[in-house]
Amino acid sequence: MNHKAGFVNIIGNPNVGKSTLMNAIVGERISIITSKAQTTRHRILGIVNGEDYQIVFSDTPGIIKPAYDLQSSMMDFVKNAFEDADVLLYMVEIGEKELKDEAFFNKIIHAKIPVLLLLNKIDKSNQEQLEEQVNLWQEKVPNAEIIPISALENFNVQTVFNRIIDVLPESAPFYPKDALTDKPERFFVNEIIREKILLNYDKEIPYAVEIETEEFKEDEDIIRIKAVIMVERDTQKGIIIGHKGSALKRVGIQAREDLEKFFGKKIHLETFVKVNKDWRNSAYQLRRFGYNQK
Repeated sequence: MNHKAGFVNIIGNPNVGKSTLMNAIVGERISIITSKAQTTRHRILGIVNGEDYQIVFSDTPGIIKPAYDLQSSMMDFVKNAFEDADVLLYMVEIGEKELKDEAFFNKIIHAKIPVLLLLNKIDKSNQEQLEEQVNLWQEKVPNAEIIPISALENFNVQTVFNRIIDVLPESAPFYPKDALTDKPERFFVNEIIREKILLNYDKEIPYAVEIETEEFKEDEDIIRIKAVIMVERDTQKGIIIGHKGSALKRVGIQAREDLEKFFGKKIHLETFVKVNKDWRNSAYQLRRFGYNQK
């Protein structure tokens, strides 16, 4: 068998550039990206196929200490990423000195699989700082191969890709060779709308929001979508809608523009806001939204 395949899982603290890296490698906008922590909530697969390889990349939520049930479920996705990884990409950024969870860090330094430690955002550093950081991480994670990169500037991303191919095990493909991701179309509708909420609202609002696409009807030249924006309290509903619906309209316009690029079709998007009290701490609601898999 001259075919390689495996799961390459990306882990690290919030905002180190995990989603930017995966999108750069996959060549598609699979994961949403904002400057806010906890932008990624799910474990999202991006599949890269070649004639003699299939790499199944996994973008995971940033590692945090959970404050409520939703965050605990997000950390379960990270734990699962350790269990099925063939290659681990541990991503840190210039200036970072530790992982926020000691248990995860111990798993990394005792990993029996190849670990590539990607030192990201080197475009924001100088040579002296870069050398200091390389030495620091070589000492902290002696089992890792360190590669300085800039995911945003696409610097050394090809080097990372080549090393992954080198260390990937021989295997038949896990997914059809034309697959791009394991997620359905509605998932990406939800994520694109949620990204616009992260970009347009402050404080707790984006973290209290979940999106549910209730209708997705695709015709030859248009896709008609109805999506519900769930919030936890009536006051949040008012903020999402805004004065005379202006805030919700802005989110809808921005989301529709991105959805048309993503699907390559005209989009008719309707959004509604509903209160779903304390959904972040409800086992039933978390299962319904695809988080709590226990």
